[in-house]
Amino acid sequence: MRNPNVPESLEGWWILHRMFSFDRRGFAGLSRKRQTRLTDDLGAVLLALKSQEGDVALAQISGHKADLMVTHYAAAFEGLLEAQNALDRLEVCDFFVPRESFTSVLELGLYDATAKVHDELQAMNLKPNSAEWNAAFGTKLREQAEHPRNAERLRARIPPRRYVCFYPMDKKRGESVNWYSLPYADRARLMVEHGKIGRTFHGLVTQVISGAIGYDDWEWGVDLYADDPLVFKKLVYEMRFDEVSAKYGEFGPFYSGVQFSIAQLPVFLNGDFVPQLNEVQ
Repeated sequence: MRNPNVPESLEGWWILHRMFSFDRRGFAGLSRKRQTRLTDDLGAVLLALKSQEGDVALAQISGHKADLMVTHYAAAFEGLLEAQNALDRLEVCDFFVPRESFTSVLELGLYDATAKVHDELQAMNLKPNSAEWNAAFGTKLREQAEHPRNAERLRARIPPRRYVCFYPMDKKRGESVNWYSLPYADRARLMVEHGKIGRTFHGLVTQVISGAIGYDDWEWGVDLYADDPLVFKKLVYEMRFDEVSAKYGEFGPFYSGVQFSIAQLPVFLNGDFVPQLNEVQ
């Protein structure tokens, strides 16, 4: 049954974020030969994870919360577990301590589209939640998923931009302020206004929203990618003044850092320089 109060969404890649601390001094104590072998083993596994069925990106994180963030994309949920197993069985993982993780699925919200579909089906005199209604709704939802623009976004690779910021978030469900108790029309209007802010940063930032309801402790994950780290501050700060964030948003820890290429693993592990992001991964 299709609850008319619930907005539909389209889903794409499965996403796993993993944050680690790195025992740099312990790794530095290894012989050069062993360092090279462990680095090569890790690089080979990461390169193998970049395929038609998945993607992977590395980021050095600033601050004490983590040293490394590994982001996995997978076409199937099992692909996340395969990627996790492939890394965890490597000897180099003896020097990495898991600090946090986040499991989600890339999501395109359809607040506006869902309302339009409901109106179209009502104009066809279909009874809500009848077999005919559900069949027609499913057809229109598939049309949304197959639209070239949506299909491209649902299967886009991890943005190859230098700076990254990740954070989880919720919508408030308190006794006095509850996003989910608002009428559909009010939520749709607020989300349209919220989206307008993001569009003013078009070209400056690439945003990836992923849904985590049922998979993790927070409801959504937000990845921001940019060529200038100041964009993150300006975008997030401006959104603080939007009603969706100011009144209904709750935010988890922020992780920010620089993405780097797999070929730069020796630089990251050695620690003498900040690893770079090359155009060719």
